[in-house]
Amino acid sequence: GVANRRAFDEFLALVWRLSLREHVPVSLILIDIDCFKSYNDHLGHQAGDDCLRQVAHAMRSLAKRPLDLVARYGVEEFAIVLGRTDLADAADIAQMVRRAVESMRIDHAAGGINGIVTVSLGVASMLPDELTEAEDLIAMADNNLYAAKDRGRNRVEFEFPTAPES
Repeated sequence: GVANRRAFDEFLALVWRLSLREHVPVSLILIDIDCFKSYNDHLGHQAGDDCLRQVAHAMRSLAKRPLDLVARYGVEEFAIVLGRTDLADAADIAQMVRRAVESMRIDHAAGGINGIVTVSLGVASMLPDELTEAEDLIAMADNNLYAAKDRGRNRVEFEFPTAPES
């Protein structure tokens, strides 16, 4: 019930160009379902598909503006593009997604945190310019996603940009 990877790539390119023209930020949240392989292995692919649908539904309910897109990014990964959204607002949305998934209390006795399905999220935001590309935004969000997983999962990671030193 969410966009596929091709639609994600096309939508991000469109929002990137719009943001460049309007001088507004674009944000990206990358989401990974924690320990999903063990969930699938333990409960089967049908249960895994049901879990993916439930997590996707939680994301769609929180990202529904015209310049928002929820997409499948990988096997157990999703992405949310947030046009005209700065880092603080994107981080807030990511926290809402994390809490929404956690509050569903989907059983994950095969290795989930506290026995339930959780997600790790990496957030990034950029104000596009002539020297940056959408791939830079993806790389930042991906690095933050890996930081969330490395720091214990079921968390949101982002970095506020630092001001240049004088």
